[in-house]
Amino acid sequence: MTKTIPRVQILDRQESRKGAATRERILEIAQHAVLSKGFAATSIEEVIAEAGITKSGFFYHFRDKNELAHALLRRYITENEHIFDDIFGRGAELSDDPLEAFLIGLKLLAELMKDLPSVHPGCLISAICYQERLFDREVRELSAQTVMSWNARFLGYLERVSKLHPLNANVELADLAAMLSCIIDGGIIMSKVLHQPDVLERQVLAYRAFVKTAFGRA
Repeated sequence: MTKTIPRVQILDRQESRKGAATRERILEIAQHAVLSKGFAATSIEEVIAEAGITKSGFFYHFRDKNELAHALLRRYITENEHIFDDIFGRGAELSDDPLEAFLIGLKLLAELMKDLPSVHPGCLISAICYQERLFDREVRELSAQTVMSWNARFLGYLERVSKLHPLNANVELADLAAMLSCIIDGGIIMSKVLHQPDVLERQVLAYRAFVKTAFGRA
């Protein structure tokens, strides 16, 4: 026998999907505004107006602007983790050599930046860092933990490389790992300031060339 789902459950699921879609739209609008002009200059009122919802509709999803910042940051972190997992995971699938796999991942990362329709929209971590007094302790700590997590991820790749390939450059692995984080954020800033979309791609490729040389690959 086919089990009939009660109408009230169907309506609840529809409302849940609608609510999730509204929350995602709020976050998308808010992130674009924050990356364009900063968190302080982004008002709840403009987010509400663009999302086409009421003020009570906004506060149903977020208690205040600080809670919105929490959600924005967690969403941004998740998106970037998925990107790194995919890119460097594909590198590992294409080569058993950890150095070659890392180089492939960097190439894919550069290609991803090249495929952006314009300059990179910006880094939410940087936006929070520049205006950290606007945020509570939880947001600031989450931001710092995220940067440390990314550095640890890149260090893990490089440690696997160093087990098979000696590091010839006079640089610590941890510094080489942190360099990639610096290049990504620095490349985003430079591309926006100079209005040159290809800056970020070229900087990632320059890092890739340095890594290749540092581990003895011509």
